[in-house]
Amino acid sequence: MTVGRLAVEGWFTTDPVRLVGTRCTSCGTPYFPRNEFACRNPGCDGPRDGSELEEHRLSTRGRIWSYADSRYRPPPPYIAAEPFEPYTIAAVELEEERMVVLGQMVPGVGIDDLAVGMEVELTVGTLYEDDEAEYLIWQWRPTTPQAKATPGAPASGASR
Repeated sequence: MTVGRLAVEGWFTTDPVRLVGTRCTSCGTPYFPRNEFACRNPGCDGPRDGSELEEHRLSTRGRIWSYADSRYRPPPPYIAAEPFEPYTIAAVELEEERMVVLGQMVPGVGIDDLAVGMEVELTVGTLYEDDEAEYLIWQWRPTTPQAKATPGAPASGASR
């Protein structure tokens, strides 16, 4: 039986699926990945010694802000499945925090299936497997089945 391991410890959970960041208790500014040092919001009136930061589970839904496909094998230390399969990445503006988080789209969803503003949700997928484990990452998937980009929709923010 293959053991599931997080490819990046402490950045997300799998049960339930949530990105893990921090939030300033003084001004409410969210951070991802975690910020352990001090609030970086220049308008914050908090103590700025790290005590104002608490763990925060981020939104599980958002809207695509930008997207691109990756057709080349990234250099080390990235580890890709063999054989390498191109994948799509999306920058997603989180529903509650209004911050943008980058992540892979689920397999089978390409740039022709996406549009800026499309709603997506967080899920877990496999980055790669070896003899010891299946290494898990967060991914985005469209909230509507068989979502397709609207013909003629503005492609601002989209990369090809």
